[in-house]
Amino acid sequence: MILSSYERMIARRYLLPGRGEGFIFLVASISLVAVMLGVAALVIVMSVMNGFRAELFDKITGLNGHAVVQGLNGRLPDWQDVVRQARATPGVTGALPLIEQPLAATYNGRAEAVLLRGMRVADIRANASIRNGVVGGDLNGITAGSGQIAIGSRLAEALGATVGSDVSLFSPQGQSTPFGTVPRIVSYRVGAVFEVGVYDYDKAYVVMPMEDAQTLLLMGDAVGMIEVQTSDPDRVGDILRPLGPRLGGRAVISDWRSMNAQLFEALAVERVAMFTVLSIIILVAVFNILSSLIMLVRAKTRDIAILRTMGATRAGLIRVFVTVGTTIGALGTVAGLLLGFVFLFYRRAVVNFVQLVTGQNLWDPSIRYLTELPAKTDPVEVLGIAAMALLFSFLATLYPAWKAAGTDPVQVLRYE
Repeated sequence: MILSSYERMIARRYLLPGRGEGFIFLVASISLVAVMLGVAALVIVMSVMNGFRAELFDKITGLNGHAVVQGLNGRLPDWQDVVRQARATPGVTGALPLIEQPLAATYNGRAEAVLLRGMRVADIRANASIRNGVVGGDLNGITAGSGQIAIGSRLAEALGATVGSDVSLFSPQGQSTPFGTVPRIVSYRVGAVFEVGVYDYDKAYVVMPMEDAQTLLLMGDAVGMIEVQTSDPDRVGDILRPLGPRLGGRAVISDWRSMNAQLFEALAVERVAMFTVLSIIILVAVFNILSSLIMLVRAKTRDIAILRTMGATRAGLIRVFVTVGTTIGALGTVAGLLLGFVFLFYRRAVVNFVQLVTGQNLWDPSIRYLTELPAKTDPVEVLGIAAMALLFSFLATLYPAWKAAGTDPVQVLRYE
């Protein structure tokens, strides 16, 4: 919108409070602050929701891959053949053998349910989620036959175990005797403590070399499943569809969507709901812009009539009031973006401060899944939020601008 010099002067004059117009300026200031808070709330919430989903996806697929090929009876005796077929499938970038079995762990009289994970030693050290999350000990000491394991940090806290502690694993699959099956209880030394960042994983996982897991569970050379990585997680179903018929009923394929369907669907629904609810804040803010412009038009009726007699056009007056309202919305949008980015940058400090003031734990990992508040800002989404705020602000100016342009100078000045 191109304004002439006198239109810019009038718009600038109407943006600043005049004599007796303090209330109008107050309403306009409230409108600006409301737009700022609405935009900031949308940017913060959408960034946190995006970060939560992305972080959760990275943690889950970092340990479990994009899909798993699991034996029907919990065992894959010919897993080498399955690995070869999986790796030969177009779009598959990796296939690793795994053993996962729920067991019980005890230490110093404490007992916890755990999820034993057996992996090849090279795969343990190559797994970024485990390697980068080591908070104590060293993965290099965990080798086949060493009797050492790695456990999650929350599990270590629950058991009271540290690096060097001897933790006993209880397996119901033991030796058969005339009196029944005797459970196996084997003691292992904690060689490393790791923190993935997902509470459920850190509270349950016990990682050991695959050969030791096979010995503990009496599995021979069999494994439980094959972890599969693909080139495109969003197309994992299409990529692995050709692999299904080649398994010959020996195993089933489960991708990350089916294994975590309820969680990610809930996140998607919550994301849409939060966006809709918070958009109402911006909508309320632009109604404030509408009311402030209506009051401004009423207060400036005589000035508008004089401008009309001096040659101001209807289109010129429309441009003036549209500029005034859109400027308020634009300033609020920019301030909201800045406030949102500052909040996201210092989000942990803000959460800690609120927790200190209220005495409440706002980010309990046992409830929130993740140990830290994540954030991931999508530039396209931010531009969409800014565009929505500006569009609402522009639409709110149309009616007051139309009323100002429709002022009849003859009728106004007759009674002045």
